[in-house]
Amino acid sequence: MIRSAALALLLSTPTMAAEAPPLTLERVFANPALAGSTPRALTIAPDGKHIAWLKPRASDALRYDLWLRDTATGTERLLADSEALSPAPAKLSEAELMRRERLRIGGQRGIVGYQWNSDGQSILVPLDGDIWLVPLSGTPPLNQPRRLTNTPATELDPKLSPRGRYLSFILDQNLHVLDLGTNTTRQVTQDGGGTVSHGTPEFVADEEMGRRTGNWWSPDDSRIAITRIEEKDVRVAVRAAIGADSTRVSEQRYPFAGTPNVRITLAVHDATGAKPPVNVDLGPDADIYLARVKWLAPDRLVIIRQPRDQSRLELLDVNLTTGATTPILTSTSKTWIDLHDTLHAIPGSRDILWASEHTGHRHLYRASGSTLTPITSGDWSVDELLGVDAAAGRIIFTGFMESPLEKSLYAAPLDGSAAPRRLSPAGHWTEAVADKAGRMALLNSSSPIQPPRLDLVDTATGTTTAIAANPLAETPYAPYAADHVVPEFGTLTGADGSTQLNYSIMEPKGLKRGQKAPVFFEVYAGPGSQRVTRRWGSMLHQYLVRQGWIVFSVDGRGTPHRGTAFRDPLFKAIGKVEVDDQIAGLDWLKKQSFVDPARVAVYGWSYGGFMTLRLMTKHPQAFARGIAGAPVTDWTLYDTHYTERYLGNPSIDKAPYTATDVTLDADKLERPLLIIHGLADDNVVFDNSARMIAALQKAGKPFQVMPYPGQTHGIPDPALKTHQWRTILDFLAPIAPKAK
Repeated sequence: MIRSAALALLLSTPTMAAEAPPLTLERVFANPALAGSTPRALTIAPDGKHIAWLKPRASDALRYDLWLRDTATGTERLLADSEALSPAPAKLSEAELMRRERLRIGGQRGIVGYQWNSDGQSILVPLDGDIWLVPLSGTPPLNQPRRLTNTPATELDPKLSPRGRYLSFILDQNLHVLDLGTNTTRQVTQDGGGTVSHGTPEFVADEEMGRRTGNWWSPDDSRIAITRIEEKDVRVAVRAAIGADSTRVSEQRYPFAGTPNVRITLAVHDATGAKPPVNVDLGPDADIYLARVKWLAPDRLVIIRQPRDQSRLELLDVNLTTGATTPILTSTSKTWIDLHDTLHAIPGSRDILWASEHTGHRHLYRASGSTLTPITSGDWSVDELLGVDAAAGRIIFTGFMESPLEKSLYAAPLDGSAAPRRLSPAGHWTEAVADKAGRMALLNSSSPIQPPRLDLVDTATGTTTAIAANPLAETPYAPYAADHVVPEFGTLTGADGSTQLNYSIMEPKGLKRGQKAPVFFEVYAGPGSQRVTRRWGSMLHQYLVRQGWIVFSVDGRGTPHRGTAFRDPLFKAIGKVEVDDQIAGLDWLKKQSFVDPARVAVYGWSYGGFMTLRLMTKHPQAFARGIAGAPVTDWTLYDTHYTERYLGNPSIDKAPYTATDVTLDADKLERPLLIIHGLADDNVVFDNSARMIAALQKAGKPFQVMPYPGQTHGIPDPALKTHQWRTILDFLAPIAPKAK
């Protein structure tokens, strides 16, 4: 394995020069995190004077507190201590627990979200079912957290209005508004209860569409748009959350593919209740998705509507007096349209910033009605618009201009007159957030040799200030870093004979000429997720490669950030195209001189679990062993918005679903298989594994199962995570590297 000069320099520091101690599996998952404390939910205050983030406690990596940094002085301090505000054990509502699962923070405790007040002088902090307003400064008693609610129930989706006059929240399936000046609360909607809910996102909006709310304040605090969802036609899934001490049976409205969705309406309410609500016309087809709702100005509300087959995105203006809607522009596709959040008004006109993939890559446009003028272009894709500085005529966004392996932050002129300018470091993967005007951005960047670091960048000048440099030598990983293995990246030819696929490979140190090692082949391969990236990698992978495993992944057709031509072959071909490309990667791998082709194990979770089962049954002699974690097995058990996007509606055409049902191929399994699943999983429900287990038993096939009582789609607890991987490694023992 060839190391970069940069890593060699890092490893030459005195603290890392000594021989590295062995990295244990227990240490991989223990506190503190090896890569250093990783902040979450980074934001910049509206006035740009502070940065806030959630930071795990040193004693508990799953419990978060709210921290603050002064951008002028660099002073950092703990602003809200979760244990001080709420010392008693939390008892959250089922709705809140499910909301956290949708956000993939189900295992986290303490402060898991917050919101700045518009003046930048206080922060709204939901905690353990109640709500606080925490000031940044002041004199007693004005500097003390103000408790806004104190009830046995959990207030959902608490939200400060843009000018800070009101607090809205959902209670008992209705939206309520608290006037912060008078301390009086008004129930805005009235008929919530049973199968009717106001102001909350339906399951697929939250899980698949990236729409995390069902209510939106106007910029001047005068109005609030609120959804009403009716779930009576949505199928009831009875879910048994089997735990170690008890079993909790719950009924969940879950829109399985091919079954009815919620019926959704939208109304615009007066903040004071002085005027009757205005019902928005969402069109004659009731079976639609309300994908986005946004106020572009105090007097301008727009929505994005999507038909059930997701072949169009329609942007519509809302008449706030009558509720009538007028189409502005429409995007269409022969396959599907991916949702986006690029929807920004350009001051002084009715024009809008918009994103479109009509050239084959997502790019940014100025939309004047249905006329699109490009701002960015080229054989690469934009990821997300982060900020617009209209006064300076500049936008900032993330994208993949240099490589689909590197996400970067860019600045570009609003008129598209010059090429984008990169603001983040080359060779890194960067996640970014910006202030409201896009004048400052926080960069969370990492590379294969740099653990995640934080920087503040001035988007006009490109000047960068380190917030948390997090040098490798100062992380808990430092004692182990002398044996750090850097992945090598390359391309191989896909199953179609022409498309180049990106791969990464990690080779154990010290392999002698002619020596062959086993392979840990990690797969996801589904739409929306990418495995091969130039970022700080998994500490588990470092553990495996030190044990003598080769670690390998390849991103086949259907994975993101390479345009529609790379994405679209997956349409109505799930379980075919991406399987073929993984086998192409396996064929390439087995030809490498240092690979033992008889000892390749495949592992995947969620979609990757489905892929493991698909690979093990469609190519029963390709892999020596397989581990399927939380696998989808029959796509009719998954939800409408995700599944029908790729396979169509099974109530109209069941054939694509039958063709990809892995339970129908259970009799083809030939090699050892381990299935792992949390018994309380409400994303990929345990029914999926149960069906596969039954099919394998009926076919007389031996296999192993490791259930986790009480665990959902992820298993965050360090002790359970360690147990999970001990189980996997024990299962792989017959093909494991020989002890050194």
